[in-house]
Amino acid sequence: MAAKKILLSEEDVPKRWYSILPDLPRPLPPFIDPETKAPGVGIVPKIYPKAIIAQEVSKDRWIDIPEEVREVYRLWRPTPLFRATRLEKALKTPAKIYYKYEGVSPPGSHKPNTAVAQAYYNMKEGIERLATETGAGQWGSALAFGCMMFGLRCTIYMVKVSYQQKPYRRVMMEAFGANVYPSPSDQTESGRRILKEDPDNPGSLGIAISEAVEDALTHEDTNYGIGSVFNHVLLHQTVVGLEAKKQLEAVDDYPDVIYGCIGGGSSFSGLFWPFYYDKVSGKAEKDTRFVAVEATACPSVTRGEYTYDHGDTARLTPLVPMHTLGHDFIPPPIHAGGLRYHGIAPTISLLVSEKKVETKAYNQLDVFDAAKLFIRTEGIVPAPEPAHAIKGAIDEALRCRETGEEKVILFLLCGHGHFDMQAYDDYLSGKLSPYEYPKEKVEEAMQRLRSLYPWLNELKRYL
Repeated sequence: MAAKKILLSEEDVPKRWYSILPDLPRPLPPFIDPETKAPGVGIVPKIYPKAIIAQEVSKDRWIDIPEEVREVYRLWRPTPLFRATRLEKALKTPAKIYYKYEGVSPPGSHKPNTAVAQAYYNMKEGIERLATETGAGQWGSALAFGCMMFGLRCTIYMVKVSYQQKPYRRVMMEAFGANVYPSPSDQTESGRRILKEDPDNPGSLGIAISEAVEDALTHEDTNYGIGSVFNHVLLHQTVVGLEAKKQLEAVDDYPDVIYGCIGGGSSFSGLFWPFYYDKVSGKAEKDTRFVAVEATACPSVTRGEYTYDHGDTARLTPLVPMHTLGHDFIPPPIHAGGLRYHGIAPTISLLVSEKKVETKAYNQLDVFDAAKLFIRTEGIVPAPEPAHAIKGAIDEALRCRETGEEKVILFLLCGHGHFDMQAYDDYLSGKLSPYEYPKEKVEEAMQRLRSLYPWLNELKRYL
C-alpha cells in the first residue's frame, strides 16, 4: 500500500497570508518596556523594517503576498501533502493520517516561508545585512537562503552545542553566503561577557538572540531577522495551512485533529491558523482540535509560567507576554535544537490559556521511537523537531484503534532530518536518555525574574 501524494500546481501558491489577530478570543496583551513599566515596543523599531512592524500589529485578516516573494516560493511551493497509508497499516488504525511535508524547500524546512519574506521587506527598505540566531540550524539556513535570493549579507549566531553537533548545517549556511559564529561568541559584548564568566557555556537561543540583536543595534546597515514567536513570522507560515486545506478538499477530507511541534511556535501556527479561521468563522466541517507538542527537556508551555519575560538572555528585548522557563534558561543538549527556546509565541500562550489549543510534552527517547516507525513505513527521515508531532499523531491513531473512531489526523512534517544523523546515531546506539526538565528549575528561574522586576505581578492585569 503506497503513500498517497496530493499535489497542487504553481497557480495554487497562496496570494495572501492569513492573520489570526482579528479572530483571537481576546486581544493580545501588549509588549512592556521594562524601563517605563508601561506598554511599549522598546528597541523593535530600530531593528525591523516598517513593513514588518506593520504586519506585526495589523488588524487586517488577509495580507497580500508580494509577487517577488511568490516567485521565490515557486521554487518549492506548493509542497506535497501525503496520506501515510503505510503507517496507518502498521498501526492497524481506522484513522486516516495525513502529513504536510515542508522538507522539500531548498534549506529543507518550513523556515524559508518567512525568511524569504523578511529578506524581501528589508531589501525594499535599503537594509544591506541581516543578523540572526539559530538553534538546530533550520532558521539560519533559511535566512541565509532568503538573503541570497535578495542580495543581502547575512550573519548568524548559532547555539554552540548545535554548531558542534551539526557542522553540515553551518556548511549549508556558508554555502548560501552567510557568516556563522558559535554562540556565545567573541563577536559581541554580550557574548564576550558570557564567555568570561563561563568559557564552556554551551549556548542557548536566548544568548544567540542577544548577540544578533546587539549586532543589529550597533550597525546602521543591519536589521534583525527572527525565525519564530512574533506575529509576522507566524503569519508568513500560513501558506502551509492554506495549501493543506486545498489539498484535503481535493480528497474530500477535513481534519478532526491537527498536531504540530512547538519551539517558538511558527510551524504549528502556520498549519493550524487557517483551520482555526474556519472554526471561528463557522466554516469548519468539524470541531477540529489543535494540539501543540513540545519536548519534556524544554517544556515552555506545559511547565512554564504564563507571565512577562524577555525574549533574550541579555534583556535587550521588551518584556513579552508568554509561557516561559526564564530568559536565562540554559537547555540540556537534546537533539531537537529547534525546540530549545525558553518561551513561546504570545498567540499560542493566549490560545492555550483560553483552552483553544491543547498541549503535550514527550521525551526524546519516545520521540525517536516514533520517528523510527515513521522512517520504516513512510521512508522519510524526519528532523527531531517534527518527530514530536509524529509521536502525537501515532498516539492519536492508536487511541482510534482502541475506540474504532475513523478520525482524520493531520500533522506537519516541517523538515527533513538529513543533517541530524548524529542524533539518529546516538539513538540507534542506545545513548539517548528520556530527559525531563526539573520543575524546581522553573520555579528558581521565576524567582529570579520576580526579584529582577518586583512589579512583575502588576502586569498580570494584561494577561
